[in-house]
Amino acid sequence: METVMERECSALGGLFQTVIGDMKVTPMKKINYPIPHLTSRRVLTTVVAVAAFLDAFQKVADLATNSRGGTRDIGSALTRMCMRHRSIEAKLRQFSMVFLDCLINPLQEQMEEWKRVANTLDKDHAKEYKKARQEIKKKSSDTLKLQKKAKKGLDLSRVDQSAD
Repeated sequence: METVMERECSALGGLFQTVIGDMKVTPMKKINYPIPHLTSRRVLTTVVAVAAFLDAFQKVADLATNSRGGTRDIGSALTRMCMRHRSIEAKLRQFSMVFLDCLINPLQEQMEEWKRVANTLDKDHAKEYKKARQEIKKKSSDTLKLQKKAKKGLDLSRVDQSAD
């Protein structure tokens, strides 16, 4: 019985330690950036990549527009398409700035506080876990002693009854 309780306590304690450990460290342990920082870099990289692609696309469209024959029509169509995509790029840039300002930066500001809270939770849990385990062990040993006394009491009453 004691081993079952001890295993369950160990399992719950291990689970808590895993959760606290995950809160302290980012999931990407190899890259030592907090997640919001990593996300902001990806968003900005995406915006830069889209802008570079549209610049290259515009060059191709300009070359086609400045040529002779049927490619001039293709070039003007590509230029119109590029202009439409520039408006999409502007919206993407606007979205990314709002995303950074309203979500990622506030999260980044909270990271240190969250780590501090996680450490406090970890310390409090360790104290309470140790205390609870000691109480369980004490109660378990008290229960075993009482069971032994009860058995002895039953054995003595049987001896008394057989003497009669």
